[in-house]
Amino acid sequence: MKQKLLLLPVIFIYFSTAFAQSPLSVEYIMRDPAWMGTFPSRVRWSEDSQKIYFNYNSEKDPADSLYSISISNVEKPVKVKWQEEKKIGERGSNYSKDRSFRIFKEDQKLFLEDMKSGTVSVILDWFTDFSNPTILANENEIAFTATNNIYVLDRRTNVVQKITDILTSAAPTPKSNTPDSSDPDFVRDENLSLLQVVAERENKDKMRKAYREAIASPEKSDFTFYTGGRNPSALQLSPDKRFATFSFFKPESNKGTKVPDYVAASGYTEELNARPKVGTKPTKTEVGIYDLTRDTVYFISASGLPGIKDLPDYVSDYPDRTWEEKEREVIFAGPFFSPDGKNAILQIRSVDNKDRWIAKVDLSNGNLQVLDRQRDEAWISGPGIGWSFSPGTFGWLPDNEHIYFQSEESGYSHLYLLNVASGVKKSLTSGAFEVFDPFLSKDKKFWYLTTSEVNAGERHFYRMPLMGGKMDKLTSMTGNNEVSLSPDEKKLAILYSFSNKPEEIYLQDNKVGAKPIQITSGQSEEFKGYSWRAPEIIRFAAEDGAQVPARLYTPDPAKKNGAAVIFVHGAGYLQNAHSWWSTYFREYMFHNLLTDLGYTVLDIDYRGSAGYGRDWRTGIYRHMGGKDLSDQVDGASYLISNHGVDASRIGIYGGSYGGFITLMALFTTPDVFKSGAALRSVTDWAHYNHGYTANILNTPEEDPIAYRRSSPIYFAEGLKGNLLMAHGMVDVNVHFQDVVRLSQRLIELGKDNWEMAIYPVEDHGFVEPSSWADEYKRILKLFNSTLLEQ
Repeated sequence: MKQKLLLLPVIFIYFSTAFAQSPLSVEYIMRDPAWMGTFPSRVRWSEDSQKIYFNYNSEKDPADSLYSISISNVEKPVKVKWQEEKKIGERGSNYSKDRSFRIFKEDQKLFLEDMKSGTVSVILDWFTDFSNPTILANENEIAFTATNNIYVLDRRTNVVQKITDILTSAAPTPKSNTPDSSDPDFVRDENLSLLQVVAERENKDKMRKAYREAIASPEKSDFTFYTGGRNPSALQLSPDKRFATFSFFKPESNKGTKVPDYVAASGYTEELNARPKVGTKPTKTEVGIYDLTRDTVYFISASGLPGIKDLPDYVSDYPDRTWEEKEREVIFAGPFFSPDGKNAILQIRSVDNKDRWIAKVDLSNGNLQVLDRQRDEAWISGPGIGWSFSPGTFGWLPDNEHIYFQSEESGYSHLYLLNVASGVKKSLTSGAFEVFDPFLSKDKKFWYLTTSEVNAGERHFYRMPLMGGKMDKLTSMTGNNEVSLSPDEKKLAILYSFSNKPEEIYLQDNKVGAKPIQITSGQSEEFKGYSWRAPEIIRFAAEDGAQVPARLYTPDPAKKNGAAVIFVHGAGYLQNAHSWWSTYFREYMFHNLLTDLGYTVLDIDYRGSAGYGRDWRTGIYRHMGGKDLSDQVDGASYLISNHGVDASRIGIYGGSYGGFITLMALFTTPDVFKSGAALRSVTDWAHYNHGYTANILNTPEEDPIAYRRSSPIYFAEGLKGNLLMAHGMVDVNVHFQDVVRLSQRLIELGKDNWEMAIYPVEDHGFVEPSSWADEYKRILKLFNSTLLEQ
């Protein structure tokens, strides 16, 4: 260990009282992360299950490249040549049921690969680009989409049939019998009658188009669906070829914002286009059904959904307002056809995100039969629940009778089955833990899933029978086990990390109790030269009795200085008090530095954080700066009572949501926190984006109470302690305008115990090591100068 420590620069930090020192420094840990080594990401398998692909950088290139390791020789990662990488990137897998063949698209060609022989053949060379090639229930037929229509290739005859007839123009109006020389068709017809060569070319073009489209049906219907200028999206054909479905999306025109860039390469101040503010109008959606037997199109209506007119509970806070009872706007995801094509399901979400309906679609008329409704007076979310147009975990079992989905009905996100005929619902998993990324085995007999069943701070990979039963735990290493299962399902590629060990890849047989073997080792000798702490995962009691999880860093008793720093992670809905390598790795290293210097550090998964179920997730509803802040205050009390921290020497800091909490802490609980560093902070939630903010606080027009009590700018007069604000000037997420407005408020209030550091080239997430170093030197200086006795 002494030899390894010689690799670190001889930089020590002294203080007059305790003389604590550290081999780390801010400049040292905030360098380009390449000094730490190279760590794999985006792990996936080759189609033959013989290679593991991942992003890596063992040759000090400007950016990560694609590498591979052969499972027959795991000694060293090999950089993938561009020809192989191109081939991997272009081939999407669409397999037959028995996996005897697969199809994939390259450019305007469709290929079929025989999985036994490995032979690849071109089965379609189309005249224009196409998308979504899909093997139908009759596996000799393959559907695809082109020119806003659906086509079917019969691979036995190589004949392509146009299934739908959709034109994006308006329906034609009947022509008058009276010739009109101003009519372009009249002029065209006259021209073609006079010029024989032009007419022949026109006729040949029509014949070529007809041939290319290869419309094989001799009895083609006269029905054409005219969209009136709207472009159909998500075109799909039912596996039995009976119905097609499509969607129309109508985006609303919402006013965007501008972020000035004062250091643009041009030398002029340029404006960056940025997001709208909360209160935007949503994109409108329609889902159409094209009945291919009856030659008609009709649309799905949400009017009959139970509770579609329900008002939210918060309206009771506004007794003087009249609330109109009206149907709420919704977003459709789907439909999703059963494997045999006989049935379809749809997921519908209210735009206010307080309801999610799962419904069976009557394909003959578009009527809906609700199978499940999840109502949340806060907002619908959680692992596997999806968002907006994405349904999350959602689909059919191979029996054509059961659907699967995730729901927070129990208070935690679990996996459910529902029989669409009987309506009987069954939970496959249960307990005070969450389920992540479940998927079916290739033979459709098992589930593979990741859960937090061991504890909220660990992730493990399991196998479970299709209809439920005992879950077999396949991983064993404490921390995060992010598994990529080989296509033949014989091996696990595990991207594993622990709280003080960055990600590495382990290879393991797909068996209970199998031993994982490490096959990458990316830490630099320099990084290994310091003994990085594994913070203790603890829980402390909140004022309402809740047990709050946190990471605790405790100093050597000989160095302990009696001061403490509380770190507040960003994003709100994010987990950081866990046993794996944090995405906040710079902050983690900074906390090691602080602990070396004698500080006690607490990193809290406050109310609103991910990983702890529905009630924890929604604990901040309509009051950000409520329980999420009181958890920080209770954390400070815990440190005072249990770790000998001086109540007059506690600091707090964080970025983004963490910066917001820091401001609320200094403004509304000034007697608890002496100093704070608020980085890239939201200061007024009415100025943040819609998707995030409206879930938690509704909209400022409808729920101004929630916004006023949640926005730091309204509480700035409470500042007593020492405040540092730091912000990137080209932040297109939390705009620099936020701290500019707050600064003016502080000036008007006559506050003089604050300062601001600005970073002209930085967006929300800093990039430049010089910016990181400058910011954290200022944070350290703030804490050292205000929390340590002189």
